[in-house]
Amino acid sequence: MNASSDRANILDCGKSIEELSLYLESGRTPPDPAIDECPECLNALDSLERVSGLSRELLESDAAQLPEPSSTWVAGIMDIVSAELRAGRELPIRHPDPKVRITVTEGAVRGLLRSVADDVAGVYVGRTEIVGDAETLGAPVAIALTASVAWGVDVGMVLDRLRRETFDALQRHTDLNVTGVDVTVEDVHGWELRKDDR
Repeated sequence: MNASSDRANILDCGKSIEELSLYLESGRTPPDPAIDECPECLNALDSLERVSGLSRELLESDAAQLPEPSSTWVAGIMDIVSAELRAGRELPIRHPDPKVRITVTEGAVRGLLRSVADDVAGVYVGRTEIVGDAETLGAPVAIALTASVAWGVDVGMVLDRLRRETFDALQRHTDLNVTGVDVTVEDVHGWELRKDDR
């Protein structure tokens, strides 16, 4: 691993993705308050648990029929998670007192986007991005997501639900002026390549 990839795997709080992975594998024992009380670490642990759960689900679901996820697929998801765990920009939240400044981190909003996607059956979100001047209150922004959809689902219906629930969650929990939620399907999971399809 080179120096630049080492830095990419270190969170702003100083903990590394490898440290958090080991902590998760140990069942979070012995407890480490430096991790358990750090919002950035908790966000990272949540993302790592999602990736771990997704890998287990794909391996266990019809294991005799489904191809094992490739190591490059898992590595790609881990790279995305590592990049998105950074706090990122500070996004303003409205407050009636103009002297009060409240913000939410971009990393927290990306965590929200992932949690919304987790509740939509048949889709796994890869990359999440807030496109536009999210640091200016009221400025128009778009949400760009990449996704893998399950073989056999109604793609239009699943993506419509993902867009709608993403928009609703951002309306409830942020003051972003979301003008659109764009989803790009990059992969299909849960299918077997038959001999006659080759």
